[in-house]
Amino acid sequence: MLSEQALSRALERAGLHAPVRFDEVTGSTQATAVRMAIDGAPEWTLVAASHQTAGRGRLGRTWTDQPGHALLFSLVLRPPLEPDSIGTISLLAGTALTTACRDVAAADATCKWPNDVLVNGRKAGGILAEARVAVSSVEFIVVGIGVNLGSPPSDVPNAAAVDADDEMLLTAFLHGFARGYRPSNESFGHDVVASYRDVCSTLGTRIRARTTGGKVVEGDAVDVDETGALVVRVGEAVERVRFGEVEHLQ
Repeated sequence: MLSEQALSRALERAGLHAPVRFDEVTGSTQATAVRMAIDGAPEWTLVAASHQTAGRGRLGRTWTDQPGHALLFSLVLRPPLEPDSIGTISLLAGTALTTACRDVAAADATCKWPNDVLVNGRKAGGILAEARVAVSSVEFIVVGIGVNLGSPPSDVPNAAAVDADDEMLLTAFLHGFARGYRPSNESFGHDVVASYRDVCSTLGTRIRARTTGGKVVEGDAVDVDETGALVVRVGEAVERVRFGEVEHLQ
């Protein structure tokens, strides 16, 4: 079971030191971490809970967890990135979480672009990244993660879970994420995408993407560029999808 002591241990095993906060029940670890970031919380500040009553997912969705059967946490980051490279942080988190599920739970885990973790083709975990941008730089990014453990919520159709201890899975994620988190390196985007391609189940698949602007793009997902955008071949043309919802058609 997680606790403030367990959160500190997980950070230390990844070579990190930062404030931690643990709540048995909270509205949303993401909301708490964003408030802490606004108030000046340092990089790697870690917020976790056993249960969320108002969990949030991408594109305004809710995230439902089964109390005591989920890993729920948010992480404050302050990377020296330009705003158009924010997507690389989501891809790095997706890679680290997928790899952690494989290593700790021996799960058949993959990542659906941009960062839904699938086990045997069903969603077991998700990632939400929220950023505050000041002019042409990133002030902070808060990465929120939820993973079903043991068994998924009974009222969520087609959900999956991983069989893992919460502290072990958190530790494995932090270790993998910290190892790849080198945003000041010129090769950061290239390195993140290279690792992400190895876990992404969307590449090589025909997809339909609905962007946040309402545009529908249907074609073959052929690559991910160094900003984190999905590259889709539509006939003879190429489209880049930066934000939105993707459906695998085959």
